[in-house]
Amino acid sequence: MHNFKELKVWQRARVLVKNIYILTATFPSTEKYNLCSQMQSCSVSLMSTIAEGSGRGSDIDFARFL
Repeated sequence: MHNFKELKVWQRARVLVKNIYILTATFPSTEKYNLCSQMQSCSVSLMSTIAEGSGRGSDIDFARFL
């Protein structure tokens, strides 16, 4: 099992999530439930997928998630 919090790709994804939330806060309110929501969801999903893959039993399965 890998510790995903030590992976540079997960750390960079975390920074990306923060930046996406900061950026989407500047979008017009008409985009609040469309584009903003999709961008935020996608960035969080990236982090979650890396974390989920780190719990897999083999390096092959982990690589598939990455």
